Amino acid sequence: MKVNQVQREFFRQLISLLEEAGVSPEQLFRELRARGVTATGTTRALASVNDEMVLLETAVDLSGDPCLAIRVGQQLGIASYGSFGFALMSCANLRETVRLLLRYGQVFFQPSWTAYEHEGGLLLRANITRGTAAQRQLVTELAFSSSTAVSRSLYRNQVKGAEGAEIQLSYSRPPHSACYDSAFNAPVKFDCEHSQLVLTAQVLDTPVTTANRSEHVVFQQQCEEMLRGLNSVEKTTAAVRHLLIQSAGDFLDIAQVAEGLHVSERTLRRRLEAESTSFRSIFEEIRDLLAREYLAATDLTVADIAHLLDYAETVNFRRAFVRWNGVTPSEYRQRHMAETDSPGIIAPV
Repeated sequence: MKVNQVQREFFRQLISLLEEAGVSPEQLFRELRARGVTATGTTRALASVNDEMVLLETAVDLSGDPCLAIRVGQQLGIASYGSFGFALMSCANLRETVRLLLRYGQVFFQPSWTAYEHEGGLLLRANITRGTAAQRQLVTELAFSSSTAVSRSLYRNQVKGAEGAEIQLSYSRPPHSACYDSAFNAPVKFDCEHSQLVLTAQVLDTPVTTANRSEHVVFQQQCEEMLRGLNSVEKTTAAVRHLLIQSAGDFLDIAQVAEGLHVSERTLRRRLEAESTSFRSIFEEIRDLLAREYLAATDLTVADIAHLLDYAETVNFRRAFVRWNGVTPSEYRQRHMAETDSPGIIAPV
């Protein structure tokens, strides 16, 4: 299993905190092997979600620190999430960040989350069903602690103490519950039916301090490419798409993409042909994709969008857009506005 950026940062922070507690990586791996988990380095992926639970449980046992999972989560801030973190930073408000979490969370971390409408607000429920009760508690502590660390970066503590914002946990109050008071931005209730975050409509409209609509389009598409890449069989096409979206605003040419993929331009063309496509087709597809997203999700002028897509003349962008979609950019925007309902609470997923 490929190790993503969040996993690497998780392993790094865990090892760092263990070393502070006097536990060496060798001690950790030796104990993991004794518990039936194969681990040979800090950046390798463990075999399953259950193994990650064993890792946390083993680390807590060796360190003697019951708050270790919370401490690790506090270190997994916005910078730990790469493109997903940048996408979150560019969101307009908490409501939009939740949408990104639900769609792209599986690419970056576990557990997965489910959203339910509740009294005009939202219940954001952590799906933690595997492992022992003690292991599930540790994963819950890690997940909610990391979420709190991210929210501090995005909202500058605007959510803290907000009426109706609450963390509900499915287990009884632990002896180390004092750690919860200092780690979390919201009141905590124990012995609840589910482990979830309760957010009122007011809290969902909390603005992100670093919101940027044009950047959000690009970062969201980067996340979309990662999501598509999970089960992609057209590996070269997916890699080219990913590099082009990353370079949006100053698009790479085919020679630069080939260099980024460590192949010759001729080899790249041959591989794309084997996948029934071409560099030009992918390039045009990415331009069209970003154009439609800019028109639908931002107030940028058509001229601004043409500039972002590297068109020297706005008229050339208009002609290309009509060729792609059969309507002008302005007509597309008007049609989208007419078809789009007003923003609402996320439906159950």
